[in-house]
Amino acid sequence: MTTEASATELNDEGAVRDLQAVMAALSSPVRREILALIWDRELPAGRIAAAFSLRAPTISQHLAVLRDAGLVDVARVGTFRRYRARQEVLQGLHGAVLADGTRWVPADDLPERERTSTATQWAVVVAVDVPTDLATTFAAFTDSSVYSRWLGVPVHLEDGRFACTMEWGTRVRGVYDAICAPTLIAMRWDFEDDNVPVPGGEHTGYLRFAANPDGGCHVEVHQIVRAQTHIEFMDAAWGMVLGRLQAGIVAATQPDGAPVVRAPRPKRRSRTVTEGE
Repeated sequence: MTTEASATELNDEGAVRDLQAVMAALSSPVRREILALIWDRELPAGRIAAAFSLRAPTISQHLAVLRDAGLVDVARVGTFRRYRARQEVLQGLHGAVLADGTRWVPADDLPERERTSTATQWAVVVAVDVPTDLATTFAAFTDSSVYSRWLGVPVHLEDGRFACTMEWGTRVRGVYDAICAPTLIAMRWDFEDDNVPVPGGEHTGYLRFAANPDGGCHVEVHQIVRAQTHIEFMDAAWGMVLGRLQAGIVAATQPDGAPVVRAPRPKRRSRTVTEGE
């Protein structure tokens, strides 16, 4: 029992020391800017130093602090070191208690708030990793021929407006409000269907793309929903779309890639009636 207690005590002390190192590392505005610079990409120390009006040895010291605090991954390529932020560590720190014990408390005197309207909504986040690079993956949503191949139904895409009819008959259409190649697409979309538990009106979603260290791409959909009852539908809908993307993007982006032709099918799953019903 003494041994177990000692181990727990050491683990607790280690966790405290780690947290103190992390908070100390984040106390520097320069180090926070470095983390933002390498948040979703891997850069050599020289490229990082070039982004600041500081001497290279000073940047090296900042990078050493971030490394010792466990906030960056370091990869050796020949004689160079390449750095990338550890997102999984940093994302867990959002909303952490500040030094004065407060967290995100708005000021009392904000008369500007009276000029605005506020609504709280939910967001469904669906993600997938694909083997194609960032530019190729982004093009899979902006090139109608590639889009049609991996989705499995013809997609019409022109001047930022898109439309398709799924194999079960649902008509989907929308518009790309913003295209920030190759990392972000903001869209509004809607559909025509008589058997979907979502009311009419446009739905807002964001497609985000980030390069993976292995050369592939991470794709996330952030879908805004108006009510909690819509979450399950949006989760299933975008899960289907990104699942098709992962399964079909390699073949769809080949020069001689043939489209996946999906046979028409009913919207409703057949149900077997059991005896006694």
